[in-house]
Amino acid sequence: MTPASDTAGPVATAGLRNDLIAAAAIAGLGAIGYFVFPDDLAFLTRVIGLAFLVISLDLVTGYCGVATLGHAALFGVGAYAAGNACLAGVTDPILMLLVGIVAGTATGLISGVLVTRFRGLPQLVLSIAFGQLVAALANKLSSITGGSDGLAGISPGPVFGMFNFDMFGRTGYVFSVAVLLIAMVVLLRFARSPFALMCRAIKDDTLRARMIGVAVYPRLVVMYCVAGAVAGLGGALTAINTGVVGLDSVGFERSAEALIMLILGGAGNLWGALIGAILFELFHHYVSAASPFHWMILIGLLLIVVVLFFPKGLVNEVVRRVGEFRQARGAR
Repeated sequence: MTPASDTAGPVATAGLRNDLIAAAAIAGLGAIGYFVFPDDLAFLTRVIGLAFLVISLDLVTGYCGVATLGHAALFGVGAYAAGNACLAGVTDPILMLLVGIVAGTATGLISGVLVTRFRGLPQLVLSIAFGQLVAALANKLSSITGGSDGLAGISPGPVFGMFNFDMFGRTGYVFSVAVLLIAMVVLLRFARSPFALMCRAIKDDTLRARMIGVAVYPRLVVMYCVAGAVAGLGGALTAINTGVVGLDSVGFERSAEALIMLILGGAGNLWGALIGAILFELFHHYVSAASPFHWMILIGLLLIVVVLFFPKGLVNEVVRRVGEFRQARGAR
């Protein structure tokens, strides 16, 4: 038997290599976006904000098997909290992100305590009810959220006191890519942790996990809090870059779109969540511009094709095919 100490070194090295590859990939994609699409930086920044919502959804749905259609509530509360903090005088973008993370975590805790207590259809209904409750409160509490007019006037200060947010979106884009890079490296390490692996085991066979003594409910609640932090981060980032928070940030449609993006990219894979968000938004952006009256039909057809031929998502399908290719090459 190989001692654990003998395997810890190679595993840590492989983990560090994966982190560096992830950081390089995101930095490379960010550079491509900056130099190839200089007129679409505001759109790309919006995509990054939404990507955090999809990644957050992946943590509870893809890793834990929790069915939810109210996840936008975590995103929207983070956005409203960061926006109100800015209006109250907290204009430092880093502090605004922290406010969004704290608000998202708190909302994730409340939502997780309710939703993860059940499985299946009751769980899905509870998640929708929670999302609708938050959306209704956002509409009624106009003194905090701006109601149907939205929370406007959010004007963050310069990043690190030096880089002002400009009208072309350059600072906002670079800032968003940097936040995404750091968050993805942290989350990829988190996804390899024993805690996340145990959550996967709970998703695969909840009864067996309980039989070996795993505390299922507390773990799911904790994962919901982590997901809330990620969603709150994305909401705060969106509020910082757009300067306004509307009711759509907590709406049912936002939750449904996030689920579609996750299915498109592949659940249970953080890269799948990120790439699914990018692909969906790019498809949406260009197809709706080319065909304003028929783009929803085309998106529907795209989803049918993906579900029929790639039921585990595009990224998971690519990973599977690459693995099969390596096995076939190794067997020669």
